[in-house]
Amino acid sequence: MQLKVYMKRKTIYSILIIITIIGFWLFENFYTPDTYSVSETAGLKTEIPINFLPSSSTGAIVEHSFYSLSYNEPFEQAEWVAYTLDKSQLTNDQRKRPFFIEDPKVKTKSADWRNYKGSGYDRGHLCPAGDRRFSEKAFNETFYTSNISPQDRDFNAGIWNRLEQQVRDWARSYDEVFVVTGGVLELGLTEIGDEDVDVPRYFYKIITKGDPSNPEMLGFLFLGKESTKPLRSFTVSIDAIEKRTGIDFFQNLPNEVQDRLEARVELDGWKF
Repeated sequence: MQLKVYMKRKTIYSILIIITIIGFWLFENFYTPDTYSVSETAGLKTEIPINFLPSSSTGAIVEHSFYSLSYNEPFEQAEWVAYTLDKSQLTNDQRKRPFFIEDPKVKTKSADWRNYKGSGYDRGHLCPAGDRRFSEKAFNETFYTSNISPQDRDFNAGIWNRLEQQVRDWARSYDEVFVVTGGVLELGLTEIGDEDVDVPRYFYKIITKGDPSNPEMLGFLFLGKESTKPLRSFTVSIDAIEKRTGIDFFQNLPNEVQDRLEARVELDGWKF
């Protein structure tokens, strides 16, 4: 009798263990939290000046409440993410880090975050979560996988982070800056995960301030590796970034203004 009871309990425990394992597997592979997007009635949106919007090589432009992007499906990431950073948005509010989830507005489906697991690469934010602490919705929106790109861990925590902090300092000093950023998407890149997410070798960031009809602009181009060199040593012309990416970053500015501003590196007026 005792043997039968023991065998029955053992069978029940075994079944419960199997159910638990299956449950964890289903959660890990199929669970996706609700959208982070702000509802249309929320009335909260960060506008981007039309003169500062880049061209899109794919036509897959997505507008979220606090940033916009152009998604490049073959590379499974955005070719650019663009946003405005206002001085008033820079807060130290503590936010609970949410899940990374697929972007519901990317029609071709943005890459699953699990592509990054075990890859050795960080899920590197393009629009930093640290720039969007002023509201829970704004913060959470940066955790769409359309806003991340595979980055070397030391690079992400090192010089890339230093530049993000510098951009915040500029927003404090100049009241508002506009940022467009991304990885250089080109053929022959290393790929990770089941969806073959490409790992950019180079990353760029363009910061703009001032009059949208005659702005000041500064471009940066980095090899995706940590460096102790000063940030100013990575400044390049906008023309150089356009040549590498195939993107026209200030397509809505008059050609004569583009020709004048994009060909040069002008550090005057930018406090490092």
